[in-house]
Amino acid sequence: MSSRTFVGRDADLDALRAAQRRTRAGLPGVVLLGGEAGVGKSRLADEFGRVAAADGAQVLVGQCLELGEEGLPFAPFAAAVREALRRHGPAVLDGREAEFARLLPELLREPAAVTGREGAPGHRGYLFEAVTELFARLAETRPLVLLIEDLHWADRSTRDLIGYLVRAIRPGPVLVVCTYRTDELHRGHPLRPFLAELDRVRGVERLELSRLDREGTAAILTDLLGAEPPGTAVDAVHERAEGNPFFIEELAAAGDPAGCTSLPETLRDLLLTRVERLPEPAQRVLREAAAGGSRFSHDLLAAVARLPEDELEDALRPAVAAQLLVADPDGGYAFRHALVREAVHDELLPGEHARLHARYAAAIEAAPQLVAAGRAPAEVAHHWHAAQDHPRALVSALAAAADARTRCAYAEQSGLLERVLRLWEQVPDAGERAGMDHLALLEATLRATSAAGDYVRALTLSRAALAEVDPAAEPVRAARLLAGRGRMIAVLGKGTGADELREAYRLASAPPPDGGSPAPDARRIRLLAEIGAYLAASDPNEGGRVAAEALAEAERLGDPATLTAAYLASCRCWSTDADSESGARLDLLRRAEELARSTDDPSALVNVLVNLSDALFEQGRYAESAESAAEGCTVARRYGISRSTGAFLLSNRAEALLALGDWDEAEATCTEAARLDPIGTLGLHWLELRARLRLARGEDGGAELARRALGFLGRPFLHPQQRLPLCELRMATALARDDRVAAVEAAEAALADPAVPAVARYSWPVLVAVARVAVLADLPELAARAGQAASGLRRDFPAEAAYAAELSALLADVAVGPDPNAAAGPDPDVAAGPAADVAVGPDPDVAAGPAPVVPAGSAAERWRAAVAAWRRDGQPYPLATVLLRQAEAAAGAGDRELAAAALSEAATIAARLRAAPLTDRIGTLARRVGVRGAAPALAAEPGGGAAPLTAREREVLRLVTEGLSNSQIARQLYISPKTASVHVSRIIAKLDVANRVEAAAVAHRLGLLNPVDGS
Repeated sequence: MSSRTFVGRDADLDALRAAQRRTRAGLPGVVLLGGEAGVGKSRLADEFGRVAAADGAQVLVGQCLELGEEGLPFAPFAAAVREALRRHGPAVLDGREAEFARLLPELLREPAAVTGREGAPGHRGYLFEAVTELFARLAETRPLVLLIEDLHWADRSTRDLIGYLVRAIRPGPVLVVCTYRTDELHRGHPLRPFLAELDRVRGVERLELSRLDREGTAAILTDLLGAEPPGTAVDAVHERAEGNPFFIEELAAAGDPAGCTSLPETLRDLLLTRVERLPEPAQRVLREAAAGGSRFSHDLLAAVARLPEDELEDALRPAVAAQLLVADPDGGYAFRHALVREAVHDELLPGEHARLHARYAAAIEAAPQLVAAGRAPAEVAHHWHAAQDHPRALVSALAAAADARTRCAYAEQSGLLERVLRLWEQVPDAGERAGMDHLALLEATLRATSAAGDYVRALTLSRAALAEVDPAAEPVRAARLLAGRGRMIAVLGKGTGADELREAYRLASAPPPDGGSPAPDARRIRLLAEIGAYLAASDPNEGGRVAAEALAEAERLGDPATLTAAYLASCRCWSTDADSESGARLDLLRRAEELARSTDDPSALVNVLVNLSDALFEQGRYAESAESAAEGCTVARRYGISRSTGAFLLSNRAEALLALGDWDEAEATCTEAARLDPIGTLGLHWLELRARLRLARGEDGGAELARRALGFLGRPFLHPQQRLPLCELRMATALARDDRVAAVEAAEAALADPAVPAVARYSWPVLVAVARVAVLADLPELAARAGQAASGLRRDFPAEAAYAAELSALLADVAVGPDPNAAAGPDPDVAAGPAADVAVGPDPDVAAGPAPVVPAGSAAERWRAAVAAWRRDGQPYPLATVLLRQAEAAAGAGDRELAAAALSEAATIAARLRAAPLTDRIGTLARRVGVRGAAPALAAEPGGGAAPLTAREREVLRLVTEGLSNSQIARQLYISPKTASVHVSRIIAKLDVANRVEAAAVAHRLGLLNPVDGS
């Protein structure tokens, strides 16, 4: 019996409809619909789907399977994509059948076409992007609702894809609703941390269904019984069912509700009472069906039941009539509720349990078409494991793991290999059956676990593998394990990993037993390169020596791929403190880039572009840096490594965009990095950059982002390039909240860092920040220490020269002690002194020579030099800040004309960047010195929008007017489709139009595509 009345869920339905309305307004929408088993999640989801469809939305439904963590990956998405394909035809896949064949193997006849290039990192990220873009395309025509049921049964890959979709889906009419059982989430359930992660994502809403009250119970019983039951019956059912709709239905179906007190105490007993009413043949078939899962095909059940067709149908008919089983459209059956199947399955006798699961495994092995395409390996492994046939369970788990690898389902591959590890000791001839020894299995599991991003478990596996390997007999094998362990320790921030890396080098470079030199071997040389690159993080000299050795051997070998790895390692270890070396480093990176492109090695190319974009940024070539990083992001997404190496590219691009003043696109790039949620310290750079951006704009969340980033300072090891920016951020955060005590403490801690002043690129911003604190707190001694630390720092690149000039001016300010908030008046000249003699770097357009020293003079002269230096560098925000300081100094000297000009230029920059705190400071100074019109509000576009279009938004708008889709715009501009979508949404909002067509019309009518101010 099933109630047709929708009871007690009006408020919940309204919440879902409100979420859908928000998505139509351009906000992302995800609802996590939780509740205990039987409380009505599916009923509510079905009702909402019906209402949404009636409102014009298209609804796709997918269901997770109860095969466990090692089950069939991506099952609900396969169902949703299959339904979209059925409705819209092959054109909906946009020619990307090869990617979608990982979900729907029936799309391609040749499995090899799906697997891709052997040894490639896989197309997991590309698959995720393809699915996301499919849903976005569908939503362009009609609002889309994606219902994913039974998330508590989801495998790791399904959760990963949901997490990616939640973070990556463009703002628009797409609503994702996921149901899950709250009473299934025991302490160790993998869904618990996943839900906690989703809670932090903007646009995600939790909705938990409560039990029905007594009136709700009465309404359901009235509908089921066809008449209003006595009050005693309602009370009895409500007490037993505790408001659970499914329990209410089952109690009503079991007999007279008034007599329900005679029923068994537990729900299982209640469910089995219904089963026991069936004829014995029907009960037997139900037991056989329960071993196959909640859904099964008729042919599969026939193969397991071993009954003539007419007898099987006669046995099934009572179960269907009692609605214990329901027929599905694909010609199979499903248990009406999973709890029914679980109750029946739990009643199987031990021998019966093993025998039935063995029958299922054998039947599927003999005829894989009995299950849905792609399900056979996972189902066979599940059934042999449930049958406790350890030898077959071991072999089938290995086969399923291999299949999972071809689907880029690394977590499932890891789980299946972990099962093999557990079975190893229980199968005497495990090595022969597996075709590998235990150490090889550990190594394979370690690789899969690392690919899945579970570095904590990978560390444990590496320790177990190292305990089994014989370093004397297989030194390179042991060295590879040690190097990987050292790398993971460093990435997790648990230490430097230097001890492991040094031992790995000792083993990899050990002479052979005959006493000669190691034979040239590409894999060993690449291992040496990896050791050198990661060892340099803790010991640059030692790492550089190992990298140089790898490069020498690679050049002798002449293998292009090996040379690329060696070049990269050398570049990562290269000291750039000498100007003569910086050009050589860039040349070496260009050679590595050429080799990576010529050998068609995407992984190597991504690594090259990481280092190249970083080197270009250091030299002040910000546009080239952003372009290189953008290309690397595209390659990383295509080959599924966005969450590892690709994370560097995203943050490098965001850093370059910040420097260029393209803050909106930098924010979008940081958002993309946040969705990927890189592991360990890989997620630090974007977090720090986004915190800086939010603080500079005075936006909500800046302090929280800074707090999260500064939490990394508590880790045992951070590279100076990670730690020093955090020291600067700590001071900036304290100054933003006007906490001078905390700012001074942060400044003292920064000066105590041993990396200051050893690493010039990251020390300059820290020392300038210390000087700002010293000026604010009037601490000349603190400023003097910053100046002393800066005295020997390199000043070869534009930004370094600009920081030096700014530091010189700040030191002079703190020596004289001007009050920046004082009324305008004469300012005495700054006396010459040691603190005022910080050298300003040479103009990059002038021939090399000794760095000039700013002559002793007025504060205005020093700030004029700082302004000139930041103009040469080209970063607008630092330029605006020193323009403000120049205006303060000019006002103090009585030069109102210079103060007005500096304030006006600073205000224009701050307005364009939407740097609200800086704009406020400019306005305050302008009022105090009597300069009018120096802090204009954001100018509106002619179309009536709230803010002007940026240069990049004009580019995007031009492509929109040409009719390009977001994906096509992304390819044209070397950005992600998500970033393109963000730009389009902002353009539509700024122009105050409803869609892309109206935006194009406004652009043409108002001439918004014409060059403005040289852009």
